[in-house]
Amino acid sequence: MSIAVKTGRITKSMRALAIVSVTLVAAFPFVWMLLASFKHNVQISDVSQSFVFSPTLDNYVSVLETNNYFQYFVNSLTVSLGATIASLVLGVPAAWAIAKFSMARLNTMVLLARIIPAVTLLVPWYLLFSKLEMVGGYPALILSHVFICMPLIMWIMTGFFASLPAELDEAGRIDGLSEFGTFLHISLPLSVPGIATGSILAIIFSWNNFLFSLVLADTSTLTLPVAIYQFMSYAGIDWGGLMAAASVMTLPIIVFGLFAQRYVVAGLTAGATKG
Repeated sequence: MSIAVKTGRITKSMRALAIVSVTLVAAFPFVWMLLASFKHNVQISDVSQSFVFSPTLDNYVSVLETNNYFQYFVNSLTVSLGATIASLVLGVPAAWAIAKFSMARLNTMVLLARIIPAVTLLVPWYLLFSKLEMVGGYPALILSHVFICMPLIMWIMTGFFASLPAELDEAGRIDGLSEFGTFLHISLPLSVPGIATGSILAIIFSWNNFLFSLVLADTSTLTLPVAIYQFMSYAGIDWGGLMAAASVMTLPIIVFGLFAQRYVVAGLTAGATKG
């Protein structure tokens, strides 16, 4: 066997070992959470029953029946979809204007808005929504989540619109289209992969948000990340219920992420190479 062949096999083995190691480290917290959701609290604290134990569904029964988690799931879905749709309606035309009229400084401000910690806006928004008597309702939650979703969508879409050939817009204007007409009939249809990518990421970011819902929601609009907090109290932590609730929250977004993975990768790659 030649040295080159041996080197190639060693390289492949090392690469496979690295991939398996990273996958195990990344997946371990989720696997531990999933296993713990089928245990009683005594079993969770018993190291000898880490992987071999008698499973129980009591935690899931408690989460889904006693704690009304289906309503929290509906609340999270309503807020995530509402914030994403509002962000698309406002953010996509804004991104097109930034890209077509070369407003680089404004694009930088959009990126800064994505970087600024959300906690800095929490008090002003709470005071504003209190004045408007909106605290505890869906509109306040959706508007606050727009702060998370819209900069992300604008950041992605600006690269897509900038990558489109200017000749397409010129051809549209020659055919009698206005500036808005070229956006509506030419730029927008060609940017569907970017819109899909931005929408998927916006839904995931909004779904996982904890801070805004903690302050702005009430019992009727509570979302899943905050509802999970109910399993922690001064008396102790219900680990079994907490893990079951976390699984109920995490599984839908993992399935959604796996389904949408190829669209996200394709969209981000297209934006990177064209931009």
